[in-house]
Amino acid sequence: MSGIFILLIVLGIFLIAYVQYGNKLSRNMRLDDSNPTPANTLTDKIDYVPARAPVLLGHHFASIAGAGPIVGPIIAAAYGWLPVVLWIAFGAVLIGGVHDFGAIIASIRHRGKSIGELILKNIGRRGELFFLLFSYATLILVIAVFINIVADTFVKTPSAGTSSIWFMILAVIFGLANYRLQLPLTITSIVGVTLLFVGIIFGNHYPLVLDVNIWRWLLLAYVFTASVTPVWILLQPRDYLNSFLLYALIAGGAIGMFFYRPHLNLPVFTSFTVDNLGPLFPIIFVTVACGAISGFHALVASGTTSKQLNKESDARLIGYGGMLIEGILAVIALVAVASLEQHEFESFYQRKLFVPAFAEGVGRFIHVIPILKIEETTARTFTALAVSAFALTSLDTATRIGRYAFQEFFQKTTSSEKNLAQNRFFATFCTVLAGALLTFSGKSDAIWPIFGSANQMLAALTLMTMTVWLAKTYKTYLYTLIPAVFMLLVTVTSLSILCLHNFRHLHNNLLGSLALILLILALMLTVDAIGTFRIEGRRSRTN
Repeated sequence: MSGIFILLIVLGIFLIAYVQYGNKLSRNMRLDDSNPTPANTLTDKIDYVPARAPVLLGHHFASIAGAGPIVGPIIAAAYGWLPVVLWIAFGAVLIGGVHDFGAIIASIRHRGKSIGELILKNIGRRGELFFLLFSYATLILVIAVFINIVADTFVKTPSAGTSSIWFMILAVIFGLANYRLQLPLTITSIVGVTLLFVGIIFGNHYPLVLDVNIWRWLLLAYVFTASVTPVWILLQPRDYLNSFLLYALIAGGAIGMFFYRPHLNLPVFTSFTVDNLGPLFPIIFVTVACGAISGFHALVASGTTSKQLNKESDARLIGYGGMLIEGILAVIALVAVASLEQHEFESFYQRKLFVPAFAEGVGRFIHVIPILKIEETTARTFTALAVSAFALTSLDTATRIGRYAFQEFFQKTTSSEKNLAQNRFFATFCTVLAGALLTFSGKSDAIWPIFGSANQMLAALTLMTMTVWLAKTYKTYLYTLIPAVFMLLVTVTSLSILCLHNFRHLHNNLLGSLALILLILALMLTVDAIGTFRIEGRRSRTN
């Protein structure tokens, strides 16, 4: 099977979906640019900052992408390429895009607050606390997973570490140029992107070789700084500039396919059960993760994106469009590794070198583009750097959102309006500390399955919450209810399997207990949501 054919089919599905289904969702959610957004009514120059659509798309997309849509499809490829492609194509259109788009709209209709606030208004206080605890635990998993991914990438590709430090400095300069000096975005973007690619060359000449644990500590220090710093200084401009790396990678990978003409060497389908992964259902749906749907996206959408949305109509491009672009990245990742020879794929897979496998495949695509004339080793370095940049954007965003969840939880559970838990420095410290403990626990290989299941359960809970909100507000809710039920079945099954696996086979009481706690919290919130939904149903029939 030709990889080009697969890419074109998925692109066609996504284009039709964006125009047709995206329009339908916009009408159902009654988008109206005359409604002022929280970014404009609650501007504080720290978290609430109105941003132009291209800048916010860059921040949102870079934050949600991370390494998830790359690592997830590669791991799931053990089942064969066809199940992965089908889930990416239809999952992103019917579930992931709806989830991300809806999360932004729901948040801006609640003053830019998190999904937890939406649960408070529509389900109740107990449900809100359950969700805040669940989302906070999931964010700690995100921090631990991506700290390890980025640190490992920097060790294997030292030039990526140097370039990433360059990018951080550049982001601060870019933020000051736009928000303090008020320079035109077009000019600053051209200069910023040029210097961004200069940083890649600089990194190749001056690679920074450090031990993996040193990188972990440096990354923890960075995410602490990014969490407490005003969003316009570091987080937003770094994500915006890094998004050009992502766009370049997607464009280079897609264009390179037409010159390389990759053939998919992996089997179409292998088995309904794969060793070390488990049964196709539900594992593939939680393993592919961000390529089709991700609960983390809702935390980004309601945590940072909604606080920067300038007008309601931008939500379709940023929420629904951003998810479809991520689906394209996931397809490129799958085709890149599926085009490797079987023995090459198995060598990378057995050693869990998923990012290097992606870099190998995409590096070959970019290398053959005639106009670029890039050496294959340079193309691989660029790919690895881009992946680490994506993971780093998800990492700093996750830390900031974790700080929000921490502050919001203690705001709801303590009587005093001002306490230590409300301090952004203390909240960030506690969040980073929890992530560090899990990072250095020595259980990194076992974290990904728990992360995947918790992440998708978060998506199920978000969809379920949006369904209750829509039932109360707009009455049309089937487009969130059906995905919510499906994802709930998937994740309850997955977390149950992981509980048993960690307790019985791995004897990992830490992760087994975490999976069990997440499952209990999710089920308790589900019970509350179903009760509220039934009440709304009876009220609608009465009216």
